[in-house]
Amino acid sequence: MEEGVGEIQKTVKPAVRPIQVILADDHTLVRAGIRALLEKLPAVTVIGEAGDGREVLNLVKAHPPDVVLLDIAMPGLNGLEAAERLARDFPAVRIIILSMHSHEEYVLRALRAGVAGYLLKKAATAELATALQQVMRGEIYLSREIQLNRQFSLHGITGRKSALEQLTGRQREVLQLIAEGQNTKQIGDILKVSPKTVEYHRMKLMTGLNVHDIPGLVRCALRAGLIPAETLAAV
Repeated sequence: MEEGVGEIQKTVKPAVRPIQVILADDHTLVRAGIRALLEKLPAVTVIGEAGDGREVLNLVKAHPPDVVLLDIAMPGLNGLEAAERLARDFPAVRIIILSMHSHEEYVLRALRAGVAGYLLKKAATAELATALQQVMRGEIYLSREIQLNRQFSLHGITGRKSALEQLTGRQREVLQLIAEGQNTKQIGDILKVSPKTVEYHRMKLMTGLNVHDIPGLVRCALRAGLIPAETLAAV
């Protein structure tokens, strides 16, 4: 009898641990839709949700997942900046950008930030499972619609950085907050720095981007995908 039990035990495969996912998007309905897709996948568990970049950083610190799904245009700290910090501070966590933008510049910035995947939102239904499996194998996943030719993959990622990428992370953070309509004091409170420090970063932004007023900074943030298009209407 004991021998038979032993043989049965040998044939029982150990349970596979679910892929633990944190989902970050500032639109509640979008998060709900993607979460519904994830919950239909076998061996995938959503362990947390976030509505902005700072929230997802805190969530990952408290409950490190296997994968973070990140939108780009989130308030306070956008997905690309959050991705760069996550890749630096949590190298074991795989990051997949979920975005409406298929333009080459966005993909390049994401790859330079250290993401493992770039998935277009409109393709998420068909490609989400494949993307998760591929990044968990340590590979890079890009939506099928994104055409990566050899020149792009070999030269683009290591090529010259844009003016925005040559700014420091803190300067890009200040740029986003300016574009979102935060004043100097509010930015200082959010970043826990003095108003003079904020003014210094604003000066460096204008110099680095060759822009001379706030509306110009907002347009730069818009082109870079740091803020939604509707923000420009207020400028």
